[in-house]
Amino acid sequence: VPVGQHLTLRTKVLTALNFYGYGSYQLNIGQNCNQSVSQSSVSKAICQITDALNTPEIFNRYVQFPRNINELQRLRNEFYRKYQFPGVIGCINCTHIAIYPPQSDDPLYPEHLYVNRKGYHSINTQLICDANLKILNVCARYPGSSHDTFIWNNSNVQTYMRNLHEHGHRSYFLLGDSGYPLRSYLLTPCNDAAPGTPEERYNISQKRTKRCNGGVLKLRFRCLLKHRMLHYPPERASKIINAVVVLHNMCIDANLPN
Repeated sequence: VPVGQHLTLRTKVLTALNFYGYGSYQLNIGQNCNQSVSQSSVSKAICQITDALNTPEIFNRYVQFPRNINELQRLRNEFYRKYQFPGVIGCINCTHIAIYPPQSDDPLYPEHLYVNRKGYHSINTQLICDANLKILNVCARYPGSSHDTFIWNNSNVQTYMRNLHEHGHRSYFLLGDSGYPLRSYLLTPCNDAAPGTPEERYNISQKRTKRCNGGVLKLRFRCLLKHRMLHYPPERASKIINAVVVLHNMCIDANLPN
């Protein structure tokens, strides 16, 4: 299809889904015998569908942190029904999404800030999941060198949970790994728990319940895999991460297998 020729919305959506799902380079997608779309048209379609999924009307419909007590109670009950861990409303973790090295002279986030502790360029993405691995909140705007705790301390969810406890609603918690600070609203593992102690039993239960990670998201949308790498500037890469989170939640709502 020539660059200037109009693509149907269906073709644009399928082109973007092909990229999200397989992580193939744009040229390979365009040369697919079922599509035959030019590379420029593929690039434009991916950007348009990604932007559409990032609009508040769509994004906020599918990615929602609990907004009231009833929603908090629903999440808490679901975690207890599945894992018998009282009070949990979500599990938090960060995952690194590999990106192509950005420009070294960027005034806000130069290239070296995106090098993570494992030595590759990434966006450190914070995810908060419910008991069904639906993503309640995503923060995909910080470079790979940012520590998980820094992202958490600067997130709206941290402020929300702190205020919730300060106003007396202290029976709702998030679960995180040992990289996070222990708070009344953020429960982390006990260090050096001795065998057979309540602390060890807590750690076992905490680990079994804390199922939030980027693995499921990356397997469903392979454009996020490290060896595929997002060949986009950081701002566009962040929008792609948000877009596939929306699609992931759609899949969860529809009970689609991974």
